[in-house]
Amino acid sequence: MDAQQLISMEEKYGARNYHPLDVVIEKGKGVWVWDVEGKKYMDCLAAYSAVNQGHCHPRLIEAMQKQAEKLTLTSRAFRNNLWPLFAKELCELLDYEMVLPMNSGAEAVETAIKAARKWGYKVKGVEQNQAEIIVCNGNFHGRTTTIVSFADDPSSYEHYGPYTPGFKIIEYGDAEALEKAIGKNTVAFLIEPIQGEAGVVVPPAGFLKKAAEICHQNRVLLICDEIQSGLGRTGKMLASEHEGVKPDMVTIGKALSGGMYPVSATLAGSDILGVFEPGSHGSTYGGNPMACAVAREAIKILVEENLLDNAATLGEYAFKELRAMKSPHVEQVRGKGLWIGIVLNENAGGARKFCKALQHQGILAKDTHENTIRLAPPLVINKEELDWALERLENVLG
Repeated sequence: MDAQQLISMEEKYGARNYHPLDVVIEKGKGVWVWDVEGKKYMDCLAAYSAVNQGHCHPRLIEAMQKQAEKLTLTSRAFRNNLWPLFAKELCELLDYEMVLPMNSGAEAVETAIKAARKWGYKVKGVEQNQAEIIVCNGNFHGRTTTIVSFADDPSSYEHYGPYTPGFKIIEYGDAEALEKAIGKNTVAFLIEPIQGEAGVVVPPAGFLKKAAEICHQNRVLLICDEIQSGLGRTGKMLASEHEGVKPDMVTIGKALSGGMYPVSATLAGSDILGVFEPGSHGSTYGGNPMACAVAREAIKILVEENLLDNAATLGEYAFKELRAMKSPHVEQVRGKGLWIGIVLNENAGGARKFCKALQHQGILAKDTHENTIRLAPPLVINKEELDWALERLENVLG
């Protein structure tokens, strides 16, 4: 079937909860994807940073195929041989004592919320059912009814009430606002070190470090949502490392499986995740053998193929080139590593038309919040491929 037939079929039968570009992708390899008519594109979104290791990495394919022939799913009512190995390797990689496995990023965030509340009641001594969690405006942590209850984007929360109580929203990057918002029932501060859906928004230098100090002084857990920003995207394993911050709890997902399988995790000290007891939280697929096999290989690829260094080096080069580019449309270029937000001025007419123009040039990118083009290519990209992309970006924006 051709692209238009498939698009028409999707429009007829699929719920319209996305607004995709009209390209129908059939296969991918590394940074490249091909549509059903054979046209080649560079993927500059990487499935919202899920395919940091590139499309169809041969090591991930091999790990998945081998495990598929052995064992894919066991209930957590029994033990499997890969979950202990994955737990140990992930905890050692990120320097945490304990991990709880889930599937989607939203589930990892829900796990962190539940853990923080339970910690608040059992350890901090907060009055039952009074726990509060502070979040930031512009946040995006997922799509569950609890998470959208503290979103401030109407498209995320409208018509989904009644909303879950227990959250306070402060200005992103405002340490003074955080300090003022903390009360006797505050158990956690949940934040993205860099906001992805908001348009790759980087807080002021020193903010995260100051926030960590404020949380520590007030016995409040710092939870960093690193589902998009983590696992190499910004040139560090976790974006919080740029300010020398180790969160009390961290959520990861997306690139944890290299886009091959839904895998997410919440990591913390044993004093925090240790509040869970058997039966208090779980997931049928969390920690399953297939997930563990793929995720173990995915994190090895990040380390062994030096993808963090590649993101740091090529990211610095990309920012230099983009900021030097002469364009009447670009107001600001922001981000970290290979995570870039190109903010257009109000007279540009919106980012989506530029993303469509980039599509015709062979680049797939995502518009977000009206005026921002988000770029996040797979971390396996090389300089020659990056130069190819930069040339086409200049053609469209310049």
